[in-house]
Amino acid sequence: MSLQQITVLGATGSIGLSTLDVVARHPDRYQVFALTGYSRLDELQALCLQHRPAFAVVADEASAKRLQGALVAAGSKTEVLFGEAALCEVAGHGEVDTVVAAIVGAAGLRPTLAAVEAGKKVLLANKEALVMSGALFMQAVHDSGAVLLPLDSEHNAIFQCLPGDYSRGLSQVGVRRILLTASGGPFLQTPLEQLATVTPEQACAHPNWSMGQKISVDSASMMNKGLELIEACWLFDAQPAQIQVVIHPQSVIHSMVDYVDGSVLAQLGNPDMRTPISHALAWPERIDSGVSPLDFFALARLDFEAPDEQRFPCLRLAREAAEQGGTAPTLLNAANEVAVSAFLQRRISFAQIPSIIDRVLSSEPATAATCLEDVFAADSRARTLAAQCVNQRGEA
Repeated sequence: MSLQQITVLGATGSIGLSTLDVVARHPDRYQVFALTGYSRLDELQALCLQHRPAFAVVADEASAKRLQGALVAAGSKTEVLFGEAALCEVAGHGEVDTVVAAIVGAAGLRPTLAAVEAGKKVLLANKEALVMSGALFMQAVHDSGAVLLPLDSEHNAIFQCLPGDYSRGLSQVGVRRILLTASGGPFLQTPLEQLATVTPEQACAHPNWSMGQKISVDSASMMNKGLELIEACWLFDAQPAQIQVVIHPQSVIHSMVDYVDGSVLAQLGNPDMRTPISHALAWPERIDSGVSPLDFFALARLDFEAPDEQRFPCLRLAREAAEQGGTAPTLLNAANEVAVSAFLQRRISFAQIPSIIDRVLSSEPATAATCLEDVFAADSRARTLAAQCVNQRGEA
């Protein structure tokens, strides 16, 4: 069996590192072709020395020169490239079989789309790509024949619980609802009056998952679940009304599918991203992920509750954007990225994140997106308006 050549977009993040852990467990199956990173050059250097990719990609020329010099000094033959064009090159390269799309935010859209257009097997962790350009993205998947597999634990769970022919339509295969589980994050029980004063450190202290700062804040606000709802609509050709969010604090059930005959299929496992990563890497086979077996006797209990949209207004905003369609999800995502960045910089409060998003959505009309330029134009307008809201933070 020839080795599958893997490009990991966003190799230094939590998804990238988990992917490389799984890949390293199966040297008879996988070989790293390219690794990309943004600012963690020392970490990317260590990964290049360990996995010996043909290429590494960084943000700019200065970073490329620094990393290339360090790799040459260490005897590495990895060639260092830089910029968005290079990201797209290693994503769509003729020698690549599989691309793990794990760049956070809008920055991941173009390279992920390049992998799709090249007909690769794409393991999607960059939910923003689908949120921003869902119809265009899925049309590119259809036209190129790319294989698109979800890496988010929730979407991967849904994929595992759906029948193989779900593309015929959920109602055609007897699906009544998709039940999208959410941990509720670190503020599930925090008194509402205290949310205005929570710190970035508190927001990033997720009770179950180890994630980057941006996605951790999104989890705390439940915007992450809102983005996942939009992503699920595109992945599984579902309407927002067919997806119900369920708070499940233990994060053991990763999502469920409810069928018209009353059956509910659930995918369970320890909260470790190596499970969905290994599933998608080897699909339709299964391989060892390194994740320990689920100990049912230690679980004690599994809890479920409906989300409180007063506590989590971002979830309501995301559902409304999904229902509106067009560029509304693009505007939502862009405003959220700006607001979360400002919160992490302590320029706004946690409670101001949904206020800024709401203000952008109320001020900027959503339009149809017929091409990628329409998507990026909407993204740019929303970022400009959100930045103005941040600067007027007392009024947001």
